[in-house]
Amino acid sequence: MRKLEIWGGVECTLNRVGNRFFDQTLRSGHLERDSDLLRFASLGIRTLRYPILWEQVEQGGTFHWNRLDRRLSLLSALGIKIVAGLVHHGSGPGHTDLLDDSFALKLAGFGEAVARRYPWIEYYTPINEPLTTARFSGLYGHWYPHHRNDRSFVRALTNQVRGITLSMKRIRQINPKAKLVFTEDLGTVYGSSELDYQVAFENHRRWLSLDLLCGTVNEAHPLSAYLRENGMSETDLAFFQRETIRPEVVGINHYVTSNRYLDLNFSAHPICSHGGNGQHQYADVAAVRALPGTEPCFEELLTEAWERYGIPVGLTEVHMGRTREEQIRWLQDAWKGAHDCLAKGVPVKALCAWALLGSYDWDSLVTESRGHYESGAFDMRSPVPRITAVGKLLRDYTTGTKPSHPLLHQPGWWAKAKGREKKIAGSAPILILGSTGTLGTAFSILCEQRGIPHIRVRRNDLDFFSPDGVCEFLAKKRPWAVVNATGFVDVDLAESQPDLCKQVNTLLPTVWAEQCEKKGAAFLTFSSDLVFDGSLQAPYSEFCVPNPLNTYGQSKFLGEQGVARVHPDSLIVRTSAFFGPWDQSNFLAETLRSVARNHRVYVSSDQIVTPTYVPDLVNASLDLLIDGEKGLWHLSNSGEVSWYDFARTALTMAGANPLSVHSVLAAHTETKAMRPHYSALTSGRGQQLPALSDALNRWKQALSLCVPPHSNEVMSA
Repeated sequence: MRKLEIWGGVECTLNRVGNRFFDQTLRSGHLERDSDLLRFASLGIRTLRYPILWEQVEQGGTFHWNRLDRRLSLLSALGIKIVAGLVHHGSGPGHTDLLDDSFALKLAGFGEAVARRYPWIEYYTPINEPLTTARFSGLYGHWYPHHRNDRSFVRALTNQVRGITLSMKRIRQINPKAKLVFTEDLGTVYGSSELDYQVAFENHRRWLSLDLLCGTVNEAHPLSAYLRENGMSETDLAFFQRETIRPEVVGINHYVTSNRYLDLNFSAHPICSHGGNGQHQYADVAAVRALPGTEPCFEELLTEAWERYGIPVGLTEVHMGRTREEQIRWLQDAWKGAHDCLAKGVPVKALCAWALLGSYDWDSLVTESRGHYESGAFDMRSPVPRITAVGKLLRDYTTGTKPSHPLLHQPGWWAKAKGREKKIAGSAPILILGSTGTLGTAFSILCEQRGIPHIRVRRNDLDFFSPDGVCEFLAKKRPWAVVNATGFVDVDLAESQPDLCKQVNTLLPTVWAEQCEKKGAAFLTFSSDLVFDGSLQAPYSEFCVPNPLNTYGQSKFLGEQGVARVHPDSLIVRTSAFFGPWDQSNFLAETLRSVARNHRVYVSSDQIVTPTYVPDLVNASLDLLIDGEKGLWHLSNSGEVSWYDFARTALTMAGANPLSVHSVLAAHTETKAMRPHYSALTSGRGQQLPALSDALNRWKQALSLCVPPHSNEVMSA
């Protein structure tokens, strides 16, 4: 049986919106970082989809090769072949665009220049996803030149496919062995029965770029009349039938939302999905969420493409921009689908793990610079790109190692339509200690949402402080990880109950960490910004030396030390000032209640913190845990603020009266424990949480949700 190749890809979209170019390689830092190539090689990748982008190389009528000369030389030394991408969702340099009749010839000229410079390159993708780009630029108006009509769509598609054809002809004049890897998103369309005619049209159109390239668009083609009605000339059609180029690989870029559903009941869906065809109005939504039985299936799509064209196929973009366990499950599904095809004789060339360095702002279709980042095999938010569970899974595939991550035993959320959502017996769980408190409740809710098997451990299940009892419990439950969400949380009460505080915040995590180390289980525990004394007057990173001012801070710092001593691979998270939607005992919830009762609220204006949205904290902590991260991390939403300003901002956003909150100096508040005037956190290991303003917007949206019962117990276990 043919062996499946594992490729990698650098997300390199360089699209244009108005007069602004959005460059993913610039956003990820890869444009200026040669060392990424060594990271790719460390994964065992030997073929890389790599950008030689027209817009980057040709500037002011001059070709700039120096960076590429250096990069391609290093890749060659590393034994990595490339699939050269020349245009990736772009429209070329400023002197052309997709509707320019000379676009194809200009691109061909650039392709020839690349081939002359690097005659040893074997594989080319002159344009990535020409059909998708034509839709986004000519039909939907998202990208330049922002047209919204069928004629512009047809012209943009015609120019791109012609550009691919002419480019490969010029390239092959220099390198006759050059091969075309053609890539397209070939998602299937479904719809309400009244829209059968539109569904049929969409499902013919999804193949149109390949049909043109392969010369199969003739009088009998289902879209022949549509193309003529929208400006495709007889000369154009004759060109594609005469200058046929069959790819060496039909590359399928498939995402979880690639399959679409057209729903006449458009009012049931967000306004941004509403559209129509002049005859009917409908919503265009992800089929996997709207219609059971339309979940993605890599095997079916690969087989369909092979049977249609008889050309070897590949999965040329495999990427999921969600939580970490879903990312590795998606990659595993693609791996399995490709191998199932190989087993039945379908020639699958490769699986390409896309977005090795992640991607930016695809939630807005790269039309805005919001800073929304989705990690890939590496997380670019760290000073040095950090390998994730995705990268480790890739390395397993390239080295022939059997993947062992426990979360691969559960299906992804997209598989629910097939009834595969049932938990698989024997899957190792996460144990959550402190299941009734703020953190424990949030971990339970989000593990359930994310499909992570978990067990909530309560105090009556065992003696939390007994090493023997903990050892026996771990042997019985066999978790792959334990999350310590317990805590003595009353900072002032800790001054009068120091022994109990230290028992809960110091002894308990140390006992559990030691037993987890013996059983080979990961351990996650939480500490506080109150381990610092505030003298720095600048955000504290993981590398700053603690000096707690109160009993609570001392207990947390001692807990950190104890855990690190007995289980050095533990993950220890310092955080600050919780707020969230699922408990009523946090600062914002109590402030809102007081204001609703017309009480005057006095809040410190000289204590600076970095508030932390609990869902963000828990999701980021789970991702780090799944990645196998260890050591000390600071996790809080970026943006330092006084308690007073925090309260007024939140009240304004919630529609409450901010004038009910009055500022007061910390020295005038009735507190028993000393607190630092400044305890803002930052991270020297990578800012994992979004900005505070973003978190507050999501908190506001969640205010109307029902909240689970909360516990006021000192030890929330």
